[in-house]
Amino acid sequence: MTDEQAPVDSKLTTSKRRWAAEGKFLTGRIARPETERLPPGQHLVKNWPVLDLGEQPAISLDDWTLEVRGLVETPLALTWPDFQSMQQSTRVSDIHCVTTWSRYDNRWEGVSTRDLLDAAMPKAEAGYVMLTSYDGYTTNLPLADFAAEDAILATAWEGQPLTVDHGGPMRLVVPHLYFWKSAKWLRHIDLMPSDKAGFWEMNGYHMIGDPWREQRYTED
Repeated sequence: MTDEQAPVDSKLTTSKRRWAAEGKFLTGRIARPETERLPPGQHLVKNWPVLDLGEQPAISLDDWTLEVRGLVETPLALTWPDFQSMQQSTRVSDIHCVTTWSRYDNRWEGVSTRDLLDAAMPKAEAGYVMLTSYDGYTTNLPLADFAAEDAILATAWEGQPLTVDHGGPMRLVVPHLYFWKSAKWLRHIDLMPSDKAGFWEMNGYHMIGDPWREQRYTED
């Protein structure tokens, strides 16, 4: 490609230009210095503790689907080959569980949430996301948090396929929120005009879940 040639315009570049012009996903966050890396009330671990609702669904890749529904221009029903054919990304991030453990420098591979949204194209009135997992778990978050630059629909961790106990074959990872917001075994992503509580949010947990504000429970 010469200096005079520009890349062919696409749905991807068009949507990203529009988002940039609107400042759609700006949050005002900046990189945190090392002294502020660990949120208040957290302690570091080297292992990765397993927490779930008591059921770890066994999902055949032949039967696996991911649906993106609601306020989108292009609803998606992705099979495993469809998902694997999308642009693959790598992210390295810290994770913080509401049960007070944190783990630094996790390496994820999968599809960035921004690339998924580029394929589905959220409508202007979409402001929130409801996530539903194969075990029936639900959790909510603002669309801006779902679309964070480091958020990823992860299929691998530390170079290995994501195991079932950690949400395999695919889970969401939104590093800047408590980890209950990063739904395991993700099945449905519904874009909504207004917020709605998920499973833990209906049972006393915070609607946002920012670790640096210690938004663990409803009144925090």
